[in-house]
Amino acid sequence: MSDRENKINPLWLLIGSGIYSGYTPGAPGTSGSLLCLLILWLIPGISVIAHIAVTVVIILLGVLSANHLDRFLEKDSSVITIDEVAGMAIALIALPKTIPVWLLAFVLFRIFDIFKPPPIRSLEFLPGGIGVMADDIVAGIYSNLCCQIILWMI
Repeated sequence: MSDRENKINPLWLLIGSGIYSGYTPGAPGTSGSLLCLLILWLIPGISVIAHIAVTVVIILLGVLSANHLDRFLEKDSSVITIDEVAGMAIALIALPKTIPVWLLAFVLFRIFDIFKPPPIRSLEFLPGGIGVMADDIVAGIYSNLCCQIILWMI
């Protein structure tokens, strides 16, 4: 660890790295997304309101932790996965809790997060923690809207 990395607040690292999912070799963003999916799956009977409240807290903590970590790591470091956690939480809001639907939301979120269709890519250039979080928030919204449309159509 470099001198700069030694100055990282351990709590912000725990939060910002999505409970250290950001250290998964090769696929930290996918790991952060899966972490969120698993945690929300294990919460029995979570209401839409509670899900939204949890998501808002994740977003706020994400912005704060990403602001801190961006000072010590490279800009939007792959270690920071709280943005994927937040985006995945958004992707799942108000969707039926079934394996096929949540798998669809996961796949769509990863596609939007990786390929970044407009305006997602441009949001990465916002400053600090907002820039880290904004592109994944919009990818989560796109994912959720696509899932809602697909469910409405079938």
